[in-house]
Amino acid sequence: MRAALLRSTLYAACICLVLLLVPLAAWLALRTVGPEGGGLIVTPEVLVPLSVAMLALLFLGLSVVVRDQARRIADPLVQLAEQAERLGAGDTRVIPRPCGIAEIDAVSDVLARSGRKLLTMLSSERQFAADASHQLRTPLTALLMRLEEISMTDDLEVVREEAASAIEQVERLGDTVATLLTRARHTTEAPQPVRVNRVLAELQRAWQPAYEARHRSIQVTGERGVSVFATDAALGQILGTLVENSLAHGDGTVRIEVRHSGPSIVIEVSDEGAGVRPDLAPFVFDRGQSTKSSGLGLGLARDLAEGHGGRLELVRLHPVLFAVFFSAVEDD
Repeated sequence: MRAALLRSTLYAACICLVLLLVPLAAWLALRTVGPEGGGLIVTPEVLVPLSVAMLALLFLGLSVVVRDQARRIADPLVQLAEQAERLGAGDTRVIPRPCGIAEIDAVSDVLARSGRKLLTMLSSERQFAADASHQLRTPLTALLMRLEEISMTDDLEVVREEAASAIEQVERLGDTVATLLTRARHTTEAPQPVRVNRVLAELQRAWQPAYEARHRSIQVTGERGVSVFATDAALGQILGTLVENSLAHGDGTVRIEVRHSGPSIVIEVSDEGAGVRPDLAPFVFDRGQSTKSSGLGLGLARDLAEGHGGRLELVRLHPVLFAVFFSAVEDD
């Protein structure tokens, strides 16, 4: 902007100089040299109108230059103000419009970048809200069932057992919220050795009442005493999502098998339900799906697995079989 103002000032000064020199030169050329010299005689009747015309021309030229320079500077500032107002109203689609003034172009670029950052933040918040709504609903239901069991019994031992399970459920809820916040902030906890048996035992305790209410069960088989590189919260969240998905859309006994596969530990989750339709298989992990065989939870589980160095795959459609892969921790 300093360059533009400097240019406009120089233009105005040059025009003033030219318009002042022209009448001066004309006056020198037409000045009186006397009748004897045969020169031209400039009378007041000629000089006054000529001076007025030159002054008018001077003001006209200055006004044209000032108006043009003001337009070149003011119009980009007006557009910049409109962009800032739209951004403040929540419209993040700010398109930079270069005007040739470096300072204004820089501010326009900053607004565009701010719009993109704001869009990313809003998307993360919407994603967090959707993930939290889906992932917290079932654990809260399980916690409510524990509290109802406590309220309906007078057996102190049963109360203690159910209260201990409720406390574990609350702790898992805290881990779930922490995991969701970590994903929303685009950060990931460092993987560490996790005992698969411990996570599966907690999973069975948490989900067994809901399965028993539907006359179903969870059966864990395979290798014991193995560990994987992950986090307790992530592995519990992934397996919990698969168990929840089976409870909601599957049937019969849910079988969880743990085995080695090369350098990885594979945890397979299957049930005896109708499985996944072939036309839905390519979209089973899409967040936008709302079918009976897929949804937000499976997409979140896959993202969690990939974010912690593992992967989640749909291995078989009927009966349905999901497989979770994580790197094995070799015993020293």
